[in-house]
Order: sequence, then structure tokens, then C-alpha cells
Amino acid sequence: MKNTRSIILWFWRILQRLRFQATLNALIGILSVGLDFAFIWATKYCIDVATTNSEESLRGPSILLILILAAQMLLSFSRRWISALLGVKAQNQMQLALFQRLLHTKWNGRDALHSGDVLNRLVRDVNDVTSVITETLPSSLSVITRLVGAFFFLYTMDAMLACIIIAIFPAFMFFSRLYISRMRKITREVRDTDSAIQSILQESIQHHIILKTLERIGTMTMRLDDTQRKLRTQVRRRTVFSSISGTLLNLGFATGYLVTFLWGANRLHEGAITYGMMIAFIQLVGQIQGPFRQMTKFVPAIISSFTAGERLMELEDAPIEEEGPSIYFTEGAGLRFNNVSFSYNEHERNILRNFSFDFPPGSSTAILGETGSGKTTLIRLILALLKPTEGVVEMYHSTHSTNVSPLTRCNLVYVPQDNTLFSGTIRNNLLLGNPDATEDEMLEALQTACADFVLKLPDGLDSRIGENGTGLSQGQAQRISIARALLRNGSILLLDEATSALDTDTETRLLKNLTSWIQTQHTLLFVTHRLAVVEHCTQVLKLEKIENSR
Repeated sequence: MKNTRSIILWFWRILQRLRFQATLNALIGILSVGLDFAFIWATKYCIDVATTNSEESLRGPSILLILILAAQMLLSFSRRWISALLGVKAQNQMQLALFQRLLHTKWNGRDALHSGDVLNRLVRDVNDVTSVITETLPSSLSVITRLVGAFFFLYTMDAMLACIIIAIFPAFMFFSRLYISRMRKITREVRDTDSAIQSILQESIQHHIILKTLERIGTMTMRLDDTQRKLRTQVRRRTVFSSISGTLLNLGFATGYLVTFLWGANRLHEGAITYGMMIAFIQLVGQIQGPFRQMTKFVPAIISSFTAGERLMELEDAPIEEEGPSIYFTEGAGLRFNNVSFSYNEHERNILRNFSFDFPPGSSTAILGETGSGKTTLIRLILALLKPTEGVVEMYHSTHSTNVSPLTRCNLVYVPQDNTLFSGTIRNNLLLGNPDATEDEMLEALQTACADFVLKLPDGLDSRIGENGTGLSQGQAQRISIARALLRNGSILLLDEATSALDTDTETRLLKNLTSWIQTQHTLLFVTHRLAVVEHCTQVLKLEKIENSR
């Protein structure tokens, strides 16, 4: 767990981004406190006029009460609108910033967090943090204002009673410290289990066909049930602890009300105070104890937000990729590996060791090798998703060269083996390759990728597909992915088993189209198990699996 100071500093940084709404809510809260005190004073004034032999008319105090009530209603209406509109905006801003940062983090080939857990953090944790910053903290300021104001208001009428009522504060602070320490630990456990449930749900829905074919739906159902049972146990523990704590506090508050009532009744009986002052006593004690009651609600929210903030800080701990202007090779480029070694972990075997190879500009290379020989790792090094443990990977042309990095990625066109289509229309998927592509360019790319079947669909380019290309065969989805890649203006085309789902005739036709589409400045790399690809390449690279790590 991160220390409290670092979490507070993180919250302060987030507060700077959301200070407008937080400040606006704080001002509205303080104004609301002022109106509440004005109402108490006006109530006392009205009752005193009515219960004494004053010749003053009740018309003025009554109008004042009505105006104060109208102002309170208007302020409450404004607060709801501000909370609804600016609250969603604040949440969206933070979510967008984290989402953008996540997409720019370095990729190490092994994600530390499950995607379901990440989604849980981006949705629920972001909501908890923004809610505390824009709602709870401003409310805390108004609560403190209410507490101080009510104490001094009561003190001006009866100093002894004010001191008796405020004596609960030290006990409240001591109790809160013990409460926070315990609740923070329980809340973290609940949130982690909640993330585990979301992970099970997400994976089961995503791979429901596998579960059906393996006949393991019952297994995943039991796993979900066990995790849900664990969550219920944790929530029950949290509820019991919170309920006992709340009962003790309510006992203290009830005692305060009883003391105030008896004190006021005795003073009224002695004739030391008016009936209006008696009512004001009771109202002011409510104004003093109200903040303590609100604090008992704030504490769980703040604890939850600390847990949420800690989890979001863990997302931000991931290092960001190198940023800067793109390094674009206008005349095409080649790739050169110079004594490159790589392993995913220092305790694991080398995937590549002292590897050197040249992919000249305009060449086409078939990359062969058994599973685990490093074919996909080679592609990831070129894409700068991974960095060599030793050696360098260069992108070069006759006039200049540079080490590959995220800044050289603009020269690359990558088609992975897996289905990478997004839900939506085929047109929207193609435009991810080039947002400025024209209709003619999209049609040309589809024809080159042997994906012209799209033109025969009822809605053509505007045909909708589901998640992971649902509605298309794997071969069709693969060809649309290739068409999307061809729309990208890059001179190096990387295909990682990108024809694995195609039949022989379609693959041959596609390879012929690619070789005729490729100009001299383009460089092709085919990661493949298909020997048919070799016939269309100018060179072959065969990788061997390295068994010993050192």
C-alpha cells in the first residue's frame, strides 16, 4: 500500500484540474450554511414576536422567512444541476486523461493487471475520486463552516451549553482515526474482489464459445459464485464494523440532544430564556451535531476514494513511451539488427541471442521458425513495443539511419494474426488505417486485400460488425485488417501470420496483389508457417529456438 502522504499529494494534483467545480460547490455550500443560520435567526425572531407582548407586526418576519426559504430552494436546485452537469464532465476529463496515458505506456509483453481490473479502475475508481474531489471535499468545507458558525452562534446565547455540546469533538477525532485505519484495509479488499468478479465476467463472455466446447460453463459459474461469496463476506464484515461504529456515534448524538433539551427546558422554566431561544438552542445543536453526522458519511467516502486513488496511482506508475516528433522516411526504409539479444525476464531464456540480419529497402522477407523461436518477438522489437536487452535495431535508408523507437513507428504497417476489428461499421474500421482515406482509396485497398466481398454486402462499407468482427469469418476479418493496414502511409509492411485463415487460392491471389502493390521503396516482412509465402519473397530468414538461456 502507498503511504498516506503520497496519496494526498496525488489528490492535490488532481484537484488542480477540477478546481473550478470544486470551488463552485464549496461556495454554494458556504452560502447554504449562511442561509440556514439566517433561517434559524428569522425563526427565533418570528417566535419571539409572536410569544411576547411586542407590538411589532408578524408580517415582516413572515416575509423574511418566506424569502429565505425561496433562496434555499433555488440554491438547492442550482446545486443539483451543477452536480449533474459538471460532475459528469469532471469524471469524463479524468477518465480521458487516464485512458490516454494508458495507451501511451510502455508495453512489456506481460501486463501486470487484468483488463477487467483496469476497466474497473477506469470506471468505478475514477467515479469515487472525482466525487470526493468535486462533492465531498467542498461539502467538508461547508460542514466545517457550519460547525464553527453554529458553535459561536450558540456561544453568544449560552456559552456553557456550547462548550458542553462541542466536547464531543476530541472523542470523535480519536474514534475516526481508529475507524479510518480499519475501514481502509477492508475497503481495499472489497475493491480488489470486485475487480476479480469483473475479470471473470469479462473473460467468460469473451470466451463463451471455448467454455461451451470444453463444457466448462459450470466451472466458471462456480468460480464466479465463490468470488461473489467472498465479496459478500467482506461486505458483511465492513457493514458490521460500520454499523457498530455508527450506533456508538448516534448514542453520543442522542445524548447531546437530550442534554440540550433538558438544559433549555430548565432555563425556560427559570425564565432565563425566551421560547424562541429554546427553539434556537435545539436548531443550533442540530447545526453542530449535523456536521459530525455528515463526517460519519464523509469518512467512508474518503476511505473509498483513498483506495481508489491508490489503485489509479498504480495505473500511472507504468512508464510512458518516448514522445516527440515522428521520424518519417520519405523514400522508404530498411531494417537492420546488429547483435541483438532479448529475453522477457533476466531469469528466463533468451528469445534472441547475438542476432544480426538486414532487411534492405524494397526487399520482401519470409520469416520462418518453430513456435518459440522468436518470430513475433522480432516484430515487436521492430514496432518498438520491446527494447533489446543488448544490441540495436536500426531503421535506415541510403542517406541516414536511426534506432527504432515509438517515433519511427509512423513508417510501419502492422497486421497481426489475431482478429483486431472493432465493433461498428467496416468503414470505421478502415478509417483507423487512415482517417483521411477517400471512398476510392478504401475500395482499392479492399480489392488489393482480396476483401472486395464487402462490396457485395447489403450495406457495403457501412455494414455493421460486432465485437471482434462478429458476423464475419476469420478469413474475411483477416482480409479487412490487411485492407486497413494498406491505407496507412508506411513503407515497411509487417504481416504476422496475417494469411493463416485464408485458403490457398485466396492467399496466392493476395500475395500477388501485394507484390504488385509494393513499390521499390516498400519493404515486406512475412512471419509465416506457410511455404507458399516463400515463393513471393526475395529472401528467407529462418529462426531457431534457443533452448539454453545463457
